[in-house]
Amino acid sequence: MKATITVLVTAAALALCAPATATAQAGPRLSVPERGGGTCVDAPLTITFPGSPPTLGTEGAIEIRKKDGSLADRVEAATAKTDKKNIGSAISDTGLPHDWSYESIMIDGNTASVYPHHQLEYGQEYRVTVDPGVFPGWDGVKDWRFTTRKHAPRDPRRLTVAAKGTGDFCTVQGAIDAVPTGNTRPVTIDVRPGVYTEIVYVREDRPFLTVKGAGAGRTVIQYPNNDLRNGDKALSNGGPADLCPRRVLDESDRHNCWRQAFGVDAADFRLQDLTVHNTTPDGGSQAEAFRGNNDRIALERVDLLSNQDTLRLQGKGFVTDSHIAGDTDFIWGTGTVFIQDSVLESTNGGYISQSRSDNTRPGYVFVRTKLTRAAGVPDASVVLGRSAVWRFLYSQAMFIDTKMDAHVAPVGWQIDPNDCAQAQSASFWEYKSTDLDGEPIDTSQRLPCSRQLTDAEAAQWSDPAFVLGGWDPES
Repeated sequence: MKATITVLVTAAALALCAPATATAQAGPRLSVPERGGGTCVDAPLTITFPGSPPTLGTEGAIEIRKKDGSLADRVEAATAKTDKKNIGSAISDTGLPHDWSYESIMIDGNTASVYPHHQLEYGQEYRVTVDPGVFPGWDGVKDWRFTTRKHAPRDPRRLTVAAKGTGDFCTVQGAIDAVPTGNTRPVTIDVRPGVYTEIVYVREDRPFLTVKGAGAGRTVIQYPNNDLRNGDKALSNGGPADLCPRRVLDESDRHNCWRQAFGVDAADFRLQDLTVHNTTPDGGSQAEAFRGNNDRIALERVDLLSNQDTLRLQGKGFVTDSHIAGDTDFIWGTGTVFIQDSVLESTNGGYISQSRSDNTRPGYVFVRTKLTRAAGVPDASVVLGRSAVWRFLYSQAMFIDTKMDAHVAPVGWQIDPNDCAQAQSASFWEYKSTDLDGEPIDTSQRLPCSRQLTDAEAAQWSDPAFVLGGWDPES
């Protein structure tokens, strides 16, 4: 049965910390996250339908207007799956603003979430209309109103994010956008428990940020971003606005900086106590959960989940007490990276790491990690790392005091071409690898141009400050 909804919601009519909602008998429930002073300026709009899940139509639009009737935003149903917006004030290598492809209307079960193209204004009353064709079988909304909070947060150095509307912002990106460009002071963004479906990006001139969740699995940032949506495959014919900033490899890095769920181009950044999940299905193209491209980027007690290319770090990076899952080169990049006391889970046969370091810096160093596998991953189906040694002559990856399951192949490493004479400058090193029970494993069948470290070498390379050029991320 179709229903026409006319609703009025004001902050004064709502209880403290309750959602601003409007309902009609047998009709959808409309809501924005709300607390006593109004809703967040970055809040998504949600419409929850009774009965069968809704479908997205190809006609009509959702309009958000100010109290004076002026248009604040318009989301078209026909383009909602491939909409465009700038995220995080992103700019390309040429200085032009870069727009991401994203979904401005996403349906999960019986709930449709509407993500505006930009933040709303503080202290405004807004009126929302939904045309009948946006969700076929429903006559839409004629008058849905809500009010935003009166002013921005008073303490810009300590910001809170809560999906339910009880923080300063409702999205992680909203809080990051509140940090001024050119920032010079430490800023902590506390992200409360919840699921945040969004692409997150930190621009190069927003350094000294810490984004801290309530625990991995409790605070989850997720998005199905990937190479087909925002990477090389999507932008192969792109213009100047699509060129990646801070490119290390001029050709290889032209467009692949836009395809992750969480991307950071700023230095002195820390991510703590949360999960980042790129929800692109397996086989859905390259899709990083986290990409960092600057110096002194630290990840602590995080879960990073994806398939191909889960974690990409350039510059200097540090990872500790974390869980990283994927299958194809799921830890990779051009950076100098120290990863310790973490679980690296192979979700299919494939490759754990791919180092693209050159002769000016070390590559990837893994210390006291545990290499596990998902159910069904065969024995001897995974290598510790691979490298195209014809191109990356100085690839370096080493595993020190590593526990590994039998899914790691006896050869250990893979090179292209499979000719050690062409890999004389590469460093594929290992030290005292064991099985999961701590028993030494047989390394006699390892790639001939790999080698086992001495005790003294292992001690030196187990020091993060030595690997990271004097930066001690734990000091």
